[in-house]
Amino acid sequence: MSTVRTVARPRYADQVRKALARSPVVALLGPRQCGKTTLARIVAGATTTTWFDLESPADAHRLQNPEYVLGGLRGLVVIDEIQSRPDLFPILRVLADRPRVPARFLILGSASPALLKDASESPAGRVELVDLHGFDLSETGPGAMDRLWIRGGFPRSFLAADEEDSLAWREGLIRTYLQHDLPELGVRIPSAALRRFWTMLAHYHGRTWNASELARSLGLSDKTVRAYLDILTDTFMVRQLQPWHANVGKRQVKAPRVFLRDSGLLHALLRLPDREAVLGHPVAGFSWEGFAIEHVIRVSGAADAYCWGTYGGAELDLLLLHKGRWVGVECKFSDAPSVTRSMRTAMTDLGLHRLWILAPAGARHPLAPGIEVCPLKDWTAERLNER
Repeated sequence: MSTVRTVARPRYADQVRKALARSPVVALLGPRQCGKTTLARIVAGATTTTWFDLESPADAHRLQNPEYVLGGLRGLVVIDEIQSRPDLFPILRVLADRPRVPARFLILGSASPALLKDASESPAGRVELVDLHGFDLSETGPGAMDRLWIRGGFPRSFLAADEEDSLAWREGLIRTYLQHDLPELGVRIPSAALRRFWTMLAHYHGRTWNASELARSLGLSDKTVRAYLDILTDTFMVRQLQPWHANVGKRQVKAPRVFLRDSGLLHALLRLPDREAVLGHPVAGFSWEGFAIEHVIRVSGAADAYCWGTYGGAELDLLLLHKGRWVGVECKFSDAPSVTRSMRTAMTDLGLHRLWILAPAGARHPLAPGIEVCPLKDWTAERLNER
């Protein structure tokens, strides 16, 4: 594996460059320490760039009169840690509306616009969003799949010298996120309380959301655990995979499935230091399933991704809408997955164009008409276009 290739992340750099060519404001969003600043420096290259790091007191002081300062700039303007200054969004909206925009603004943030106080004043319609997360298999190479699964995709965790260093880095990230990052966003929840919830959620990783069950376990209200879940979602730590409701005349599950987006953080919260510990834990299958689902959503760029299930027991891990056709994905932590009754029901009830069964290893092969096994390392966005 080439470390240079992994860190450079050319696919995302190209995506940001194209967005900047189209839009006056581009927001590069993702969790802390996923490589946003490094990517921004690569994109800037030799371009004339003005850089503001809003965690720097000096840079924050430079923006005491932000409309005057930003309005006089040319070229590329990078504003890092934008979530610490939500008051800049209305100003960016005004600057983006100038007849001839002399500058392009690349803003980097660790929280979704929904969590920011001035979200209603954001430059809606003038900003293009680019999501950035940790490494995926297309960047690390298929030979690093187990390492990526166990350590997760945060660059410093994945590239650490050994398992001990990787785990220590992840535990440090968790503490910093709870004790520093969330209070900076105005979240006034004791870090110990939110860590208990996050750890409990790790035990429920991959399951259907049940607020009442979690609330009872923690001695909290349904409303409180729902608020905690939304905070973790809006800071890119959790994915709520929403259910699809098809007109099939059956009672269908209406609650989302909940996944920790980074498998390495999942393992850290569960105190699983290495591969052997993960494989010996009951969460192993769910962990690998979430890892596979996250990979498919990222590399496919799918805007429409859902789960599906009925109270009769039929379910589908992932449902994607691609070019007007529904494609199903099942993730099986098994060496020899087989066609199940649930899969056949999903094929029929949802009118699937194709159903892919993703496995950790093995060779690609068909199991039934429209149903095919594919090793996760071989699954790419091109699979969605196959007939």
